Amino acid sequence: MASKKFIQALELLEEEKGIKKEVVLDALKEAMEKSYKRNYAGTESKVDVEINPTTGKIRIFETKDVVDDVMDEDYELSLEEAQAIDPKYKVGDVVVSEVDPQIFGRLAAIQTKQLLRQKIRESEKDALFNEYIDKKDDIINGIVDRVEPNFVIVNIGRTGALLPKNQQIPGEKLVDGQHIKVYVSDVVRETKDTRIKVSRTEPGLVRRLFEQEVPEVFDGTVEIVSVSREAGERSKIAVTSRDEDIDPIGSCVGKGGIRVNNVVKELNGEKIDIVEWNEDPIVYISHALSPSEVKHVTINEEEKSALVIVPDSQLSIAIGKRGQNARLAVRLTGWKIDIKSVSEAMAEGLAYDDDSEFNKSFEEEMTKVEEPIAEPIVQKIVEPVKEHIVIEVFDENETEELEEAFDDEETFDSNESFDEDYIEDDDDYVEDEDYIEDDYDDDYDEEDVYDPYEEYDAYYDD
Repeated sequence: MASKKFIQALELLEEEKGIKKEVVLDALKEAMEKSYKRNYAGTESKVDVEINPTTGKIRIFETKDVVDDVMDEDYELSLEEAQAIDPKYKVGDVVVSEVDPQIFGRLAAIQTKQLLRQKIRESEKDALFNEYIDKKDDIINGIVDRVEPNFVIVNIGRTGALLPKNQQIPGEKLVDGQHIKVYVSDVVRETKDTRIKVSRTEPGLVRRLFEQEVPEVFDGTVEIVSVSREAGERSKIAVTSRDEDIDPIGSCVGKGGIRVNNVVKELNGEKIDIVEWNEDPIVYISHALSPSEVKHVTINEEEKSALVIVPDSQLSIAIGKRGQNARLAVRLTGWKIDIKSVSEAMAEGLAYDDDSEFNKSFEEEMTKVEEPIAEPIVQKIVEPVKEHIVIEVFDENETEELEEAFDDEETFDSNESFDEDYIEDDDDYVEDEDYIEDDYDDDYDEEDVYDPYEEYDAYYDD
């Protein structure tokens, strides 16, 4: 039944699917044993199948015990029947007889094929799980295989991975045959198959892309301490260096911005802010709110919250469009942040120690207030924020001022207090519901739950 061509087919299967030849041979042996017992012997029969791994030759052996009184013909043989085969047999001996594989009829062959296919699928699921579980939280290269309104199937080598719409970068248009990088968010071993879940919106994608582009990050000299991201619009990363002679921000940017530009292009033009991490939360929070100028930071370590005072002209930049800059800073630092302008601080009677001309003016204004001035807050004065870089895709010969990287069309009234709920928790941010739905879930209907894996399974079952 089997031949060298069969062995060659198994070797090809091992190469393409990662299923070892020995596993398939064992599965074939088991399938043939079950099929033979079901059709020609009995469930209690002793059957052994041997397959030569080099030539593919199959041999089937049936074993029966020699007894005086046969109780079960499936595994017992009378003395007379045994001696008809060989007169030397006696009661208690074991008769091993070889069966011609050609005995397998059409029905037995179909059953064997079905059992073998089932075993191969199980082995393939195990092989896929073992291969990709090691790639969880990493990025892999893929090719867009199929684009649908609610999902994209990405060919990642030996299988396809489903990229749901809510895991795609908003505004990005993927096309068949396009090469992309995806982040392996999870590998799930299910009853039917192994599913590799991928994403292009995870903050981990930004981290891994920098590891690929920046040798200092890859070898650990420069560490990415934290990443916060709103996919398709802006990301912030906090970096630090273990070598005092190496600038962590400059390393990530690269000469002429080539390193960070490669990351930006892979993320479909998403803006990236690179700030320096600092163990002092006051300094770190100031860096995180860049490019806004920060005049003062007061922290409450018990509540892990911070009050930040910025110049009136910087309030809209500190908060960001729809609160984005503040939200990203909260996620980056892990601190709850309340941002107030100087005017708001003056109106609320907040003062701080600073010998600058600005603070002298601040105190002069406060003397005009009829109510008593609040006691000065225990604080630490923040030095001017260290270098901060905002990167966008730009032509090689094009230079832009830092301020041009920000959209100042939307401004905030400096006399209105900034709502902490905008930045406390991403789940609580509902200031613009249409914005959230349009960017992430515009094709989903709560009343009609759509499972893209059903269509994904139908596609790959072929």
